[in-house]
Amino acid sequence: MTDQNPIREAIEHAIAEHSVILFMKGTPEAPACGFSARTVAMLQALDAPFAAVDILPDPRIRQELSALSEWPTIPQLFIEGELVGGCDIVTEMYESGELAGMLAAGGGAGEPAPEPVSAPNGLHQIENRLA
Repeated sequence: MTDQNPIREAIEHAIAEHSVILFMKGTPEAPACGFSARTVAMLQALDAPFAAVDILPDPRIRQELSALSEWPTIPQLFIEGELVGGCDIVTEMYESGELAGMLAAGGGAGEPAPEPVSAPNGLHQIENRLA
């Protein structure tokens, strides 16, 4: 096993620790792009508590996340440790009702928001938001 960097380890830990986590541009209260805003709005419409990570403070967050998920675009939604996809896929799943089912099955619906978690060295902050 090769040595991993603290950012990748923090991302892996965050994905493992949170039932529903959204890596986005900006925060749920202040999304920094339309795709992130739409994804947040869908989660909020389903009353799904979720953790959110702003990838903008450090470009290495996006780089490591995309390498880990093998998905190049932001936002990225993970449920129960699995990548669901970006805004387009989340939108399709929301419209079909599949996202609501996944959130209910994955513990995202009706679950209290988890406690906030900080990444090593303060490189980024993982914020938990109750939609």
